[in-house]
Amino acid sequence: MKRQLNRELLGFVVYIGGKRNRDMEKHEKLKGLVKDIKIAMLTTIDNDGMLRSRPMSLSKMEDEGVMWFFTQANAPKTEEIEHDGHVNINFMDRDSETYISVSGHAATIKDQNKIEELWSPVLKAWFPKGKEDENIALIRVEVDKAEYWDAPSGKLKQAIGMAKAAVTGQQYEAGENKKIDY
Repeated sequence: MKRQLNRELLGFVVYIGGKRNRDMEKHEKLKGLVKDIKIAMLTTIDNDGMLRSRPMSLSKMEDEGVMWFFTQANAPKTEEIEHDGHVNINFMDRDSETYISVSGHAATIKDQNKIEELWSPVLKAWFPKGKEDENIALIRVEVDKAEYWDAPSGKLKQAIGMAKAAVTGQQYEAGENKKIDY
């Protein structure tokens, strides 16, 4: 309720000490990190309480921390989300050494206007009938928390950092690690 109220009043709330700016910077950082990582592992909770993960393609992340994925309406994950909306989404880009874990609440939505907005021609591979496919749905994930690890890019830079740590006896600084609450 508090988070929803803050979102509704966002334009009218005065944040003391620049907290809103710091939060927005973190949110923008997360959005920037996921924008180039198109495949993520979406984890749901099965009806028997077991975790199930599958690769999903992120269609969009909105400024207010909402992620959108396309799915088939009759897929098992939609039943799992209906049973328990808690999800985790993991993004990984090995080349840039970026790792992201997102926790949130998901819902399966059939909104033709949103489907039109997010549609991409590549989706025809999964939905041969196109945007009008009656089995098309969206998974909307409202992000509650996220954590990311963003290591220095480039293998040479990482190797130098590790060598420096080994020589000096200091712990290797693997890069930036931040937690984000929405």
